[in-house]
Amino acid sequence: MRIIKLRDYNTESMQLAKPIYDNHRRVLLAANNKIHPKYLDKMLELGISFVIVEDAESKGITLEEMLDMPTWMEAIQSLQEIIKQFASKKVSIVQLNQLVGQLLKEVISRKAIILSPSTSLGQDLQPYAHAINVALLSLQVGKQLGYNELQLRDLGVGSLLHDIGKFFEKDEAKHPEVGFNLLRGVREISLLSAHIAYQHHEALDGSGYPRGIKGLEIIEYAQVCGLANLYDNLISIKKMLPHEAFEIIMALSDLAFSNMIVDAFVKKIPAYPPGTKVVLNNNEEYIVTKIEDHMQRPTIRHIASGKEISMAEDLTLFISGCLV
Repeated sequence: MRIIKLRDYNTESMQLAKPIYDNHRRVLLAANNKIHPKYLDKMLELGISFVIVEDAESKGITLEEMLDMPTWMEAIQSLQEIIKQFASKKVSIVQLNQLVGQLLKEVISRKAIILSPSTSLGQDLQPYAHAINVALLSLQVGKQLGYNELQLRDLGVGSLLHDIGKFFEKDEAKHPEVGFNLLRGVREISLLSAHIAYQHHEALDGSGYPRGIKGLEIIEYAQVCGLANLYDNLISIKKMLPHEAFEIIMALSDLAFSNMIVDAFVKKIPAYPPGTKVVLNNNEEYIVTKIEDHMQRPTIRHIASGKEISMAEDLTLFISGCLV
């Protein structure tokens, strides 16, 4: 299986590997079905722009680094309930901690985290899917940075709720402060977690918002979350390939984000997820089949012959481009 843009779906050669959900978390189209052209139009209307498919080239690829759909949807449902609780000012810290604990468990059990783009769901679910994705990425980077469990939980809470201000404030420039005030109003939530919501749009060089603070004025957790937020937006909303998003992030090293955090991100998040079709420096075409110990040197399968190679073991090979 592999993730593709909806516009690249081929009705002749592909079938769904994962179900498609509507805005109410109901299965719109189950796995193992082909997408009829009339459903393509419906999906576009819902704002869905990515699907997970299986075809001859991706046969045998499992995407085990990705949360399974039921777990992802349960997390989204739980987050929806938590956001509603903030509106009624009756926040269940137990439910919030359980959700963060579940996401942390998923991260600890995997060598790598691969995201389902938030735009693989309908528009109404996308803000919640984005928040889950940002929390997963942040926890993965925090793990690489050596955070202990308490630090990871504070990072997870803040990253999960980094955009909570958007549910209560339409002005983009104001949502970080609104979110900060909401979170610090719950005494069981760490002030560090609240500052993630406040500072995740700040930049190391002072070019961010809402306060334009810079350098050590920005807490490290907020930097981690800010990078994760940018990455998910690039692959989901901007529809960039992961390696294209990596290029932007690396260009922002020591400008928007500290080099230490960018380095941790690159070491723990794969630029070429399983299912990515690539061209190597020998001009041969391959498909990435799995990620093992080296995030940026995956195991690949020759498309024509089916032979698999571990790039971590053959250092003469490198990826020179991607195929659509």
